[in-house]
Amino acid sequence: MRFATPLIPATLVRRYKRFLADAVLEDGREVVAHCPNSGAMLGLNAPGARVWLEPNDDPKKKLDYGWRLVELGDGHMAGIDTSVPNRVVGDVLRAREVPGLEAYGNVRAEVPYGTRSRVDFLLSEAGLPDAYVEVKNVHLRRNGSLAEFPDCVTERGAKHLRELSAMVAEGHRAVMIYLVQRTDCSSVAMAADLDPGYAQAFTQAKKAGVEMMALGTRIDTDGIAVTFPLPVIGG
Repeated sequence: MRFATPLIPATLVRRYKRFLADAVLEDGREVVAHCPNSGAMLGLNAPGARVWLEPNDDPKKKLDYGWRLVELGDGHMAGIDTSVPNRVVGDVLRAREVPGLEAYGNVRAEVPYGTRSRVDFLLSEAGLPDAYVEVKNVHLRRNGSLAEFPDCVTERGAKHLRELSAMVAEGHRAVMIYLVQRTDCSSVAMAADLDPGYAQAFTQAKKAGVEMMALGTRIDTDGIAVTFPLPVIGG
């Protein structure tokens, strides 16, 4: 996935009201940017951080800038836009580049299933069981190179795990993909201290046969792309 408009650097002043961020451009102007992330963003929204904004001239948008990246130091980057994982995972699913799912040629997005839910992707192929795929954005790191999910309580996420388990019980495949939207992590685990309910749902879903997968990313100011699988620890 490539950014539609070249990104520009800025210094973060503050993130507030969940979806807003103040930042200072290199020319000294202070601007308000849309923050496309409703999560806690632990470790990613510190005042003074060097960030990258995407300008836009769309009259339908209220703000002229969207916050896309934050620099982590040592050349590493994190993407903060939670709409990105579905876009980049959708691309690699359609290109048959996700290990273990290469055999599926039909990829449909946002298909109704479960209890008033829509699965991120439904994969099908003649002679194979349908594969229900959910995608989660991961960008929390607190210990070494370990990425963790979630960064705050997500009952919706636990509900998705229960619905995937139900698909396995019906004879389908079910896959949870954790896309790590930062470049300084080498494995993924559940943040049980931040959301014990999700961690419990993860363990139960894994025992029920839900396949747990994590994918790393390459992130720079041109765009974000999937690199290779990462181990998912626990459960």
